Amino acid sequence: MNSKESASTAWRVHGERTVYDNEWVQVALADVEPPGGERFEHHVVRLRPAAVTMLLDERDRVLMIWRHRFVSDRWGWELPGGLVDAGEEPRQAAVRELREEVGYRASRLRHVTRFQPLVGAVDAWRDVFVGTGPVRVSERWETAEVERMTWIPLSSVMGMVTEGAVWNADTVIALLFVLAERGCRTGCDSRCGAPGSGADGA
Repeated sequence: MNSKESASTAWRVHGERTVYDNEWVQVALADVEPPGGERFEHHVVRLRPAAVTMLLDERDRVLMIWRHRFVSDRWGWELPGGLVDAGEEPRQAAVRELREEVGYRASRLRHVTRFQPLVGAVDAWRDVFVGTGPVRVSERWETAEVERMTWIPLSSVMGMVTEGAVWNADTVIALLFVLAERGCRTGCDSRCGAPGSGADGA
């Protein structure tokens, strides 16, 4: 797509007014005009950025947490992560959340991707990190959010995504990124982790 084509399909934003605003979320109405269409107001939701870490151990297991999300009233497996505080970089947030939520730090941490989960109406940047060489720094973890934490073989995660046990967008993208990076189609061959299924206790 060239710049002329890009400009021809870009919506024009005439202005925006805030409907609701606090430290967690901002809701606005944007005055927009699609190409060849009429102007109208479109809802825009802006959320604070967040960071998530996929922590792998020497046995190619990923540390995951089992937690409940009240908005969807649903349990699922997720990766440790959380919101980026004011004045904080995503990497710093990833390190902090890993320590606070599960009591670990990664000896090596790399940034792998950045994405937006709901591009049509929501502005909510998400940064994904992959950590290796886990070091236990605390026996305490965030019990208000984490029901339990478990080391799960990487070879099992594709099946968990397919079955719906993993449904959080941040977690799905992180897991599938690493599997794709290793050239795995099913998440079950030797390149994707040690053989086996299910979860191993932390």
